[in-house]
Amino acid sequence: MKKYERIREILNSCDNSRMRDVDIQEIETDDVDENVKEFCNGKKVRCEKFVKTDETIVFDISVDGLNQRLTYMELTEKI
Repeated sequence: MKKYERIREILNSCDNSRMRDVDIQEIETDDVDENVKEFCNGKKVRCEKFVKTDETIVFDISVDGLNQRLTYMELTEKI
């Protein structure tokens, strides 16, 4: 399995606040698409995926009006 640093940001929809709730975890998975599904439970779900040039994987998710961003960066072992 691959190791990733997963950053989950819950975006604040209030116009007067730029604060975000941020959770950072190290996870092991062979399929980040499958891992994202746990955050996509709701009636109205939108999920967009894009991969940056440095191979960081980003998902912008909206679930019943709650906007989140999940960022996956693969961790590599250094010898």
